[in-house]
Amino acid sequence: MADSERSGRFLDTPEFRPLHAIGNSESIFNRLDYQPTGKDMFHLNLFLARNWFQTPNSFDQQAAGQDQKQQSRTYSIAPGYVRTINPQSVITWNPYLRSDFIDYYPSRNPFADQPATIASKRSLKNYGTRGDYSYLKGKNNFKTGIQISRTHLTESFNFGITEPDFVDPVTQPGLVPFDLTKGGHLLQFHGATNVDQFAWYAQDSLTLGQFNFTGGLRIDHYNGLVVDSALEPRGGISYHVKPTGTVLRIGYSHTFETPYNENLILSSTTGQGGLAANAFGASATALQPGRRDQYNAGLEQAVLKKLVVSADYFWKYTTNGFDFASLLDSPIVFPISQRKSKVDGVGARVTLTNIHGFSAFVSLGHSRARYFPPSTGGLIFNSDQDNGVFRIDHDQAFQQTTHLRYQAPFKTSPWIAFTWRYDSGLVAGSAQDLPTILQLTGDQQAAIGFFCGNQFATPTSAITQCSANYGATRVTIPAAGTFNADHNPPRINPRNLFDAAVGFDNLLRRDRYKLKLELSATNLTNKVTLYNFLSTFSGTHFVTPRSYQAVLGFTF
Repeated sequence: MADSERSGRFLDTPEFRPLHAIGNSESIFNRLDYQPTGKDMFHLNLFLARNWFQTPNSFDQQAAGQDQKQQSRTYSIAPGYVRTINPQSVITWNPYLRSDFIDYYPSRNPFADQPATIASKRSLKNYGTRGDYSYLKGKNNFKTGIQISRTHLTESFNFGITEPDFVDPVTQPGLVPFDLTKGGHLLQFHGATNVDQFAWYAQDSLTLGQFNFTGGLRIDHYNGLVVDSALEPRGGISYHVKPTGTVLRIGYSHTFETPYNENLILSSTTGQGGLAANAFGASATALQPGRRDQYNAGLEQAVLKKLVVSADYFWKYTTNGFDFASLLDSPIVFPISQRKSKVDGVGARVTLTNIHGFSAFVSLGHSRARYFPPSTGGLIFNSDQDNGVFRIDHDQAFQQTTHLRYQAPFKTSPWIAFTWRYDSGLVAGSAQDLPTILQLTGDQQAAIGFFCGNQFATPTSAITQCSANYGATRVTIPAAGTFNADHNPPRINPRNLFDAAVGFDNLLRRDRYKLKLELSATNLTNKVTLYNFLSTFSGTHFVTPRSYQAVLGFTF
């Protein structure tokens, strides 16, 4: 299988109309299988991918001539072996190798990048093996196995301040040598390390009447920049109420959460050019693995044979909850951890199976994502303050997706589909009150549709003072004096989006060779709205404007 794509809006952009957002991607996948005997099976999965894209610009960045780009390359080799011992027992063995190389390129003119210019080169090589023994007999299904892996990380980047008067020599003396506007030089960072992991696991499933019991135990050992181990029990029960067609289920798991690998070395300030107590006067504590207790409860109900209702509640409590921070306003992001996090939510889905060519589903969701300071690991700058419990931008009160599909019961009939999505709005922490918004640039104010009285901010004209009624058309700003990062944070305004598609699954009307054609349109009403605003991890992103896509596929 081979795929290729080129787009003028390769990534979501910080402006409704894309600026500097061209990108392309290519991937190749192949699977080979060989069965020398009735009990032995070999397989080989091969994967190769590359993408190159421009970093989308805001109006401010476009005016400055910013021209940042990124390229990533990946290859994966995953052989496997399956041995059938007897009708009840199977052994599998799966070694693997995957490598990722990520290069980030600054603008040709370093001073077009504000407030700093950065070039980054990272690689991640992951290799290891997993072996399983499975036993299935009657009502019992048992599996046990081990997994061994090594991840080799390398990180390098150059960094220099390009904004005049950005550095205060009194409060930021460590940045003075890297202030390019004052004749300074680039900070050079380089680090490399190995992260080794070992795990043993066992799980069992037992069916007794209308009950199904599952249980498991996993032991993890982590040896990276820190060393830690954990014992992880898990279990669940489901019960089928036959008279009503209802399935009830509950579950619990205790899991070992290891630090993110993306710029892990930088966040731990190891390697040449570490930032802690150096350029930024930052402090750092090595990221420790976290522990998570997760509870799940749910049900599934069949209605009149054609309708299935499923609902689930989840609650996750994590010590050392991981999040991301960024180096100034740059693409260099790195993991940090907070003392704990609590994430809970409800999800539901109603599915209508095919009735004379018509099918549909509705999915509903609600989630809360709360983090509790202080910071316990990673690179923390002196300016970062622990101001109490806060919600990250995964937090959303309500979202729903409705999808309708119809295909006439004829072999060559096209299908048509329509999708409606509603989102009540993610947290937008950078629009917490009027003083904060007045410090934003005109472009940032215009992104949220900020206004004061009858005056609206524009990309070239910021509002710096406001004594009249104010607000924003794309963000809900807490009333004066009511902002609370936990109970009343700013949010993206609610939005409704509509998509439609039509397609043929077999234009050639053949059984062996099939030609597929699909035409789709997204954001039919051309709604101008945001996904998020000045997110610490991903910045600002607008919803894609009305766009059209054609897909042609050939199966043989």
